[in-house]
Amino acid sequence: MNPIVKKSSLSVASLLVAGGCVVGPAAAAHAAPTLTDPVTSVRGDKLADKADKPGRDKRAERVLGIEYEAQPNFYYCGPAATRMALSAQGKALSQDEVAKMLGTTEAGTDSALDTTRVLNKLTGGKYKTTEIRGPVAKPAEVERLRENVLDALDEGRPVVANIKGTAVDTDGAPHSYEGGHYLTLVGYRDGGDLIRIADPAAPQGEYWMTLEKVANWIAERGYSS
Repeated sequence: MNPIVKKSSLSVASLLVAGGCVVGPAAAAHAAPTLTDPVTSVRGDKLADKADKPGRDKRAERVLGIEYEAQPNFYYCGPAATRMALSAQGKALSQDEVAKMLGTTEAGTDSALDTTRVLNKLTGGKYKTTEIRGPVAKPAEVERLRENVLDALDEGRPVVANIKGTAVDTDGAPHSYEGGHYLTLVGYRDGGDLIRIADPAAPQGEYWMTLEKVANWIAERGYSS
């Protein structure tokens, strides 16, 4: 069996444990689309000595403008995350339309292979699927994620990631999706050390997380970049 094929929704039991993709009252407040403002990429000496290390990517910061919209039910995280990535590229589709293309059911969206397929169909074919096969991301896989995220975002393409487990953002807030979830990576800071996440199930909508934590969240799954 292809290890990348992982369902994204949560069973009723796991929802009770993890909170998962369920949209509660707080998250539902984000259901109306909101457009986030883009931040222009800053290059060169803004990174000071961190950027001057050999092999260090000197790109400092970029956040893409997206139309944020929360998922309306426990199994639409894949369509919601994919739809947000499409909104940054001028594609206005409903979550229902995206769900139909992804083949999403109450069991979820199968894998990052599906998000890549749909994104390529609608945006011209530049997306690729990358797997992180082990339970923990290797250093080379963390750096590959950095490179792929920076390249994709600099070209105006948000990244859609299939994740599982619990990770803590830079404000100390935990985000727990033990049964699996989809997120949209929409920005970076400090040359990719920090990643901006648009989470269709999070009450605050968007948050920052370290690159390594994002990579380990994706472990055993994959992402479309």
